[in-house]
Amino acid sequence: MNEIIKLLRPYQYIKNVFIFAPLLFSFSTDMVLILKTVLTFVLFSLVASSIYIFNDLMDIKEDQKHPHKKFRPLALGTITKSKAVQLIALLSIIPLLIALLFNIKLFTILLLYFSLNILYSVQLKHFSIVDIFMIAIGFVMRLFAGAAVVDVELSMWIIIMTFLLALFLALAKRRDDVLLSLEGKETRKNIDGYNLEFVNAGMVLMAGVIIVSYVFYTVSDDVIARLHTPHLYLSGFFVILGIMRYMQITFVEERSGNPSKIVLSDPFLQITIVLWLLSFYMIVKF
Repeated sequence: MNEIIKLLRPYQYIKNVFIFAPLLFSFSTDMVLILKTVLTFVLFSLVASSIYIFNDLMDIKEDQKHPHKKFRPLALGTITKSKAVQLIALLSIIPLLIALLFNIKLFTILLLYFSLNILYSVQLKHFSIVDIFMIAIGFVMRLFAGAAVVDVELSMWIIIMTFLLALFLALAKRRDDVLLSLEGKETRKNIDGYNLEFVNAGMVLMAGVIIVSYVFYTVSDDVIARLHTPHLYLSGFFVILGIMRYMQITFVEERSGNPSKIVLSDPFLQITIVLWLLSFYMIVKF
């Protein structure tokens, strides 16, 4: 059972909190909508686990060469390939059927997410730049899944910022692969499309654009009119702080290989995120 849990990678479910963004930014306290969003989170997480297993199945040989991924169940051989295939079927078909009965829009998004990620695992992840764009699209699809069940229209700003943030995190993850390749450990087929100079420049570019986009979001006329405050830009302090901390983790500490584990283990980032949420709420409400 422990090996199956490792295979599912539940720590990666932190990515799916983006599903709650439409509910959060609508400031809704409707319990029905909250329960619908929680169900969406669960369904999305199960489908995501099926994709992680499929990806591990495709990458067994590459993972066996990786200093950390070599301990994954399929790379170690503690879970058989046939068992992995059974889990993929179980974790994809059942959530998709539930989604079909629950919300047709959610079913369409989940099916598209599953299909694109299978395509990513089979082929697209081997093309530099295309791979990180596919990751970013996956984050945006989480937003649309959350919006589908609470029936709200997504702001262009939240879509833009989510996409840019996902690109930033994906580049940080690729930077870890580049560092491993410089140590003579080739872990990905597409690593030739990246080097430190390119990845570092890309991260700095994304960081700057994310911050500027957030500022534009907070001072835009429609947001001021909808949230009834011109002071939301003050919450940008914590956005800048969070971006700077992640860049410190990436460039100084050089441990950007797993964004989910970083968020779950770094107290500085966790406190910054909580303070950003509190500042956003306090500014809007009071």
